[in-house]
Amino acid sequence: QKMTASRKVVVALSKVDGDDPIIHTATVSAPTNIACIKYWGKANKHYNTPINSSLSLTLDQSDLRAVTTATASPSFDSDRLWLNGQEVDSACTSKRFRACVDGVVALATDKVDSSSGKILVSKDDWKKMHVHIASYNTFPTAAGLASSAAGYAALVAALVELYGAKESYPGEFTAIARQGSGSACRSLYGGFVAWRQGGEKEDWSDSIAEQVADESHWPEMRAVILVVSDAKKETSSTDGMSTSVATSELLAFRAKEIVSKRMKTIEEAIKAKDFEAFGKVTMMDSNQFHATCLDTYPPIFYMNDVSRSIIQMVHKYNSWAGGIRAAYTFDAGPNAVLYTLEEYVVELLALVLKYYPEVGEDYVNNVNLKNEALEFQLNPSLIECVEQSSRIHETGDVKMVYCTKGGTGPQVLDAVSSVIDFKIE
Repeated sequence: QKMTASRKVVVALSKVDGDDPIIHTATVSAPTNIACIKYWGKANKHYNTPINSSLSLTLDQSDLRAVTTATASPSFDSDRLWLNGQEVDSACTSKRFRACVDGVVALATDKVDSSSGKILVSKDDWKKMHVHIASYNTFPTAAGLASSAAGYAALVAALVELYGAKESYPGEFTAIARQGSGSACRSLYGGFVAWRQGGEKEDWSDSIAEQVADESHWPEMRAVILVVSDAKKETSSTDGMSTSVATSELLAFRAKEIVSKRMKTIEEAIKAKDFEAFGKVTMMDSNQFHATCLDTYPPIFYMNDVSRSIIQMVHKYNSWAGGIRAAYTFDAGPNAVLYTLEEYVVELLALVLKYYPEVGEDYVNNVNLKNEALEFQLNPSLIECVEQSSRIHETGDVKMVYCTKGGTGPQVLDAVSSVIDFKIE
C-alpha cells in the first residue's frame, strides 16, 4: 500500500553543534482481530483486565492494519503522538499511552553496534529520551472494526523493536498492550489467539494473550466484513462495558458460567478444523454479547435493522445448505463479520451482493473475487429460502465489503515505510 502524503508527518529539528541530531527509529505494521468469544466488561480498571477470557482470529494485514513509527532522540524535548496525520495533544499524558511507552522502555536492552560490539545506546539512556510516534490505519476508526486493537498492538510492537526490548516472562508484551486497549493484546500474534482472563496474580500479569493456532493451521478460513456504518458509535466500548458490568445480571452470569465452556468448545473446534462447531459457538456468543447489551440499563443498541437482516440471511443460508457454511459475529457496532471457508466464499459473497447491492466500484476490496461472485449463479431454491425473511436492501445500507482471511502478527517494516520525516534545519 502506498503511503499518502497526509499520513506522513513532517517534524522540524535543529542541528546539534552543527551536526544532524541522532534519531533512532523503528516502523511496524500490526493487524486487527475479530473476536469469536467476546470480551465485554473490565474486572480491574487500573490494569484493564477482563471479567472473562476471549478468543479471536487475527486478520490479514494487506487490507486492514495500523502502521506505526516510533522514534527516540536526545534532541526531542517532549513526547509527541500523531494519529492519521493529526497531532494528538493530550495523548502523551494519557494513562493508556504512558502504560505502553513506560512498560516497554522498562524492558529495553542496550543497542550494540553489530560489527564493533560498541554500545550505541545503553538501556538506561533509552529511559532519558523522549519519543515521537506517528501512526495511521487503513480502515474507519471507531466504527466497530477493531482499530484500537491494531493501533495499540502496533505501538507496543514498534517500541519493542525500537528499544530491543526483552520480555521477563512469556506474554509480557501482550500484558503491556492490554493496558492500551484490551483486545490489542490479541493482535500481537497471528492466527487464532486467546486472551486469558488471569487474576490469580495480584498485578494481573497473568492476563495475557496466547496463540491457540498460527495463521497456517486453518488456511481455508475466510472473513467477509460488511461495513454497515463507518460513523463513530454512540456508546463507546469503555462506557458501554462499565454500564453493563454495573447493571446486567446476565453479563455476570455469562462471565461466571458460560464463557469458560465456550472457550473449551471453540479451541477444540479450531484444533480439529471443525467449522460446524466453530460457527455455531461464534454465532451464539455474538448473540449473547448483544443480549447483555440489551440487558444493560439503560439498554445499549450496537446492531441496527441492517445488522439483524444479515443475521436472518445467514441463518436461512445455513438452513438451506443443511449445515453451517457462514457464521456471523458483531462487535460493539453494527458491522457484520461473516466467517466462512474458502470453498463457500464466492457463493456467500454472491448472496451478499444480491441482497446488499454495491455502492460504486470500490464496494468490494477484492475485485477478482467480486467479479467471480457477480458471475456466480445462486441456486433458485436458496433464493427462495432467503426471501422468506429477506429483501433486497437499499444501495448504501452496506457501505463496503472487505474479503479477507487470517494473517500474521506485527511485521517490522523498512525505513521507506516510516510515517515520520524529520526536516533538519
